[in-house]
Amino acid sequence: MSMQFVQELPNPDEFKKEYVLSDNLKEIKKRRDAEIADVLTGKSDKFLVIIGPCSADREDAVLDYVDRLSKVNEKVKDKVVLIPRIYTNKPRTTGEGYKGIASQPNPEKEPDLMQGLIAVRSMHIKAMDASGLTSADEMLYPENYPYLDDILSYVAIGARSVEDQQHRLTTSGFDVAAGMKNPTSGDLTVMLNSVYAAQHAHTFTYRGWEVKTSGNPLAHTVLRGSINAYGRSFANYHYEDLMRLYELYEERELVNPATVIDANHNNSGKKYAEQVRIVGEVLHSRRHSDNIRKLVKGVMVESYLEEGCQKIGEGIYGKSITDPCLGWEDSEKLIYYIAENC
Repeated sequence: MSMQFVQELPNPDEFKKEYVLSDNLKEIKKRRDAEIADVLTGKSDKFLVIIGPCSADREDAVLDYVDRLSKVNEKVKDKVVLIPRIYTNKPRTTGEGYKGIASQPNPEKEPDLMQGLIAVRSMHIKAMDASGLTSADEMLYPENYPYLDDILSYVAIGARSVEDQQHRLTTSGFDVAAGMKNPTSGDLTVMLNSVYAAQHAHTFTYRGWEVKTSGNPLAHTVLRGSINAYGRSFANYHYEDLMRLYELYEERELVNPATVIDANHNNSGKKYAEQVRIVGEVLHSRRHSDNIRKLVKGVMVESYLEEGCQKIGEGIYGKSITDPCLGWEDSEKLIYYIAENC
């Protein structure tokens, strides 16, 4: 047999009993979930800013980042809902390379999924406890979501996952915000079909059970740019792109029309410093059009303590080991700019 069973992972319910959320943290999550939901449903005119490292590769640097973010939050919380981006799974186009702390708690060692689960849940809990902010993570593996479903306030479905049936159906069972990215091809119809699927009820197989879901009204789109057959990046955050998405929403039976703009990835051509300009243009488009203002509910920004990126093993504290990120100083300025102009 070509597949080797290495170790049996714990049942999520049993695992949560070992790494418990305090009553205080449960209340924080309840309040934050409602605050984010109010933005997506139009009850609140606050602006979502999902910001943090490309991959949360080490706990100490992530907690440092989130602590700084919490201090900024006190100054902008009347206008902005800051959501720390603590992404613990990293999709790999070829299957090679670092797959995130959930797979490799130590990027320089072999994968250990049991220790990865412990590292992920512990880090998310510590981040919430230290900052009072609940976080966002990407659901790369749908079967792993129950290990974090009592912690996360925002779940991203990536460009390579958004066409997958299991991702769509699992998302239909969430009770928190779920951002469905456009696929790498840039096809907006695929993205909107994914939102439609996530917003409706389903019966399917999940973790060995027949399950039923009621649909997730907080499923929404995320524009992240695209790439063509020759490897060239194309942006989709411009005014015309946003108006087209507004029109496509109008044609469909979807509740709570909303989109979040990913300022990095193919929108920036992975030129991380461009994120500042891109966010500025998005905010300008919102000021110019009431329809775009109603549609665009937030932005995603890849940001860490140190700008750029490094190779695994270089050991620079707070610097990305995957995609390059905006540094802290520029990130802080950007958050204040968003608060003043959203």
